[in-house]
Amino acid sequence: MKRSNTFFVCLLVLLTGFITSLVDVASESGQRLLQAPESAGLVSRLGLTDLSLFTEARYTRHPSQADIHSAFQDHPVALEHFPTGSLLQPPAGLLR
Repeated sequence: MKRSNTFFVCLLVLLTGFITSLVDVASESGQRLLQAPESAGLVSRLGLTDLSLFTEARYTRHPSQADIHSAFQDHPVALEHFPTGSLLQPPAGLLR
């Protein structure tokens, strides 16, 4: 078997898996809409916090609950050591 044939077989298998995952998501979207009120009730009963965006640092997990100096907790001019810190904007108060 030529290398190009092996490549195209692998490509076909991966493409089939990708299309299958898209079909699966499309078929479950209607079920999730029906479960939304139940999920909202569960969140209010358990008193869950807001969405956790990232898992690295405490100031990127819940940006609404972080203080303005938490990113520089080691040193005032310390470089960012978590990559997700570069994805979040500074608080609105610091931009003024």
